[in-house]
Amino acid sequence: MACGLIADVTLSPRLFLVKNLLSMCCTPLEVLISILYWGLRLIDKRLVVPDWAIIPLNADISFHAAPSVILLIDLLLLSPPWTITILPSLWLSSTIAIGYWFWIERCFSYNGIYPYPIFEVAGFEGRIGIFAISAVVMALSTGTLKWLYGRVNGFGTSKPQSRPGAIKQNGHF
Repeated sequence: MACGLIADVTLSPRLFLVKNLLSMCCTPLEVLISILYWGLRLIDKRLVVPDWAIIPLNADISFHAAPSVILLIDLLLLSPPWTITILPSLWLSSTIAIGYWFWIERCFSYNGIYPYPIFEVAGFEGRIGIFAISAVVMALSTGTLKWLYGRVNGFGTSKPQSRPGAIKQNGHF
């Protein structure tokens, strides 16, 4: 979001490009996080919140819901259409999943606990499954977000903008 704000202030095409590339990575990831976190929390809160932790609802929403909502608004109203297709999005989501797996294992090596209890409950093979399924869901999320963008903004990508990052003038405002 900071990159987008600086791009808006400076009107830098390079910063808009960086912001849009980050959006293509972060928005499906945040949607995945929200789906997984709130879905698991509905099944059993102890899968995502340790027994010893007390997380106020406003903090929980700001960590696990607000980023998705803000990035969705940015995608649907302030961003150009994504050009990524399903195979590159699967590669990207798999790379992010593997990177996150290494990070949680490193955290475990220092802290002796995983960031979410489900990783302990699942065991090694379960974590492989969680991250593999998460990568696929994130890739599907990318495709779904592209489709949603098309429903909101029209399916064509030839709509001109007055400048990179300008709010679309398509009758929604």
